[in-house]
Amino acid sequence: MSIDAAVESAFKRDRIVVLTALSTVVVIAWTYVLAGAGMGVSALGTICVTPGRAGMPMMTPAVWDMSHAALMFIMWWVMMAAMMLPSTAPAVLLFGAMSRRQKEKGNPFVPTSLFASAYLIAWAGFSVVAVGLQWGLERSALLSPMLDSASATLDGTLLLAAGIYQLTPLKRACLRQCRSPLHFILTHWRGGTTGAFRMGIEQGAYCVACCWFLMGLLFFGGVMNLFWMVGLMTFVVLEKVLPMGSRLGKLIGVALIVWGAAVLVGETPLRFLELV
Repeated sequence: MSIDAAVESAFKRDRIVVLTALSTVVVIAWTYVLAGAGMGVSALGTICVTPGRAGMPMMTPAVWDMSHAALMFIMWWVMMAAMMLPSTAPAVLLFGAMSRRQKEKGNPFVPTSLFASAYLIAWAGFSVVAVGLQWGLERSALLSPMLDSASATLDGTLLLAAGIYQLTPLKRACLRQCRSPLHFILTHWRGGTTGAFRMGIEQGAYCVACCWFLMGLLFFGGVMNLFWMVGLMTFVVLEKVLPMGSRLGKLIGVALIVWGAAVLVGETPLRFLELV
C-alpha cells in the first residue's frame, strides 16, 4: 500500500471512529432525556399534551435540596449534549483530522476525545446557570412543576430577548466561529493534550455564546417538551451548516421579536399579524 493510500485509510478510519463515538453519546443522551431524565415523567408524554390537561399527570412542586439541584444539573447537561453535539460534529471531525496530520503516525483519538469533552464542559457551565434560573423562576412561581413558563410576561420576555439577541453583533461573531470550524481550528490551534482541551473549551464557549438565548427558550416551550427540544436542535444545526444559515437566523430573530411582542400585548401571533 502506498503512503498516500495508507494516510487516506487512516483518515477514513478516524472519521468512522469519531462519528461512531459521537453518535453513541448523542443516542445515550437522548435516551436519558426521553426516559424522563430522572424526573419520573417521560419527555414522550409532552409531545401532544399541554401540561395540566387530560392525559398528562401533574407534577408536584419540587423540594430544592442538593440532590435535586444535582439531578437538575445532570438533566440540563445531558440535554445540552443531546441537542448540541450534532451541530459540532464537523468541528470534532476536522480537529481529529488535523490531529492525525500533526502527529503523523500518532493516535489522534486522545486529543479528539479531550476536545469533545472540553466542549461539553463549556455547556456544563451553561447548565449550572440554567439550574440557577430554574430555581429562581420556580421560587417566583413563574415556572410550572412541568418546567414550562407559567407567565405570559415571562413568555414574551424570553421570546423578545432571544429574537433581539439573534440580531446582535455578538451573536453574529460567535456564529461565524461555529459556521467555520476549519477557520476556528486553523486560527486557534494548540498542540498536545492541554492544547486540545483549551481548544474544546474555546469552541464550546463560542457555541454557548451563540446559542444560550435559544436554549433559554426551553423555559418557554417546556424543558421536557420533545417537539420543542428537537425543533431548537434542528434550527441550531441548520443555522450552523446551511449556506444561508446566517440569514435564516436573522429571519427567526425577527419572527421571535414579533411573537414576543404579540404575547406581551395579549394577542396570539396569528391575531397580531392580522392586526398588522
